[in-house]
Amino acid sequence: MSGHSKWATTKHKKAVIDAKRGKLFAKLIKNIEVAARTGGGDLAGNPTLFDAVQKAKKSSVPNDNIDRAVKRGSGLEAGGANYETIMYEGYGPNGVAVLIECLTDNKNRAATEVRVGLTRNNGTLADPGSVSYLFSRKGQVIVSKEGGATEDSLMEATLEAGAEEINDLGDVFEIISEATDFVAVRTALQDAGIDYESAEATFMPSMKIELDVDGARKMLRLIDALEDSDDVQNVWANFDASDEVLEAAQA
Repeated sequence: MSGHSKWATTKHKKAVIDAKRGKLFAKLIKNIEVAARTGGGDLAGNPTLFDAVQKAKKSSVPNDNIDRAVKRGSGLEAGGANYETIMYEGYGPNGVAVLIECLTDNKNRAATEVRVGLTRNNGTLADPGSVSYLFSRKGQVIVSKEGGATEDSLMEATLEAGAEEINDLGDVFEIISEATDFVAVRTALQDAGIDYESAEATFMPSMKIELDVDGARKMLRLIDALEDSDDVQNVWANFDASDEVLEAAQA
């Protein structure tokens, strides 16, 4: 059941740092607005909204901001933008496949920022479908080890709900399922009294390209450049690197 992706660990730590810097706040708020617009403002009846709110709270987004985002999204308060989701595909250094998810109210701006982010950082934009087949849509639930959760306790709680694998990412466990099962997995954890950090649909690469220090440094720079855009919500890439390589690349 257990695997270990060095990049997944780094990505998690990076998200924690981004949250501290407040960089994540706007993206989390946007997620809440879109979820409320799509499925209504009732958390009990809208699992996507429930998970978006939960993730924002775990990242220390103030409750006032969360409440206003729910109201804007569900039309109870003015000022909500009409965001749409657009997926871009590209290649990074060393032929690494990159999926870029945008949530934007301006398609032209999003396309320009993605293209510029790629071309300035040894990447290229690819045709739709040329990269996405290398990824599968999966459910991902992150559980902190601080609450005392173990791999065995997580397996016991979530196996029947659809958990496929449990990965040890250092400070946290990552539970992978089919994309349609992550709400059931999250609910099973709640029923077992296990706290979790986030639950969402993600993209997992079917094969990975191992990078050296130079390749990892270029790749991290590319991801940073893409994530700097307000329109970019998520970046997925099919690369991995050892702890030593990633440490050297980030130094």
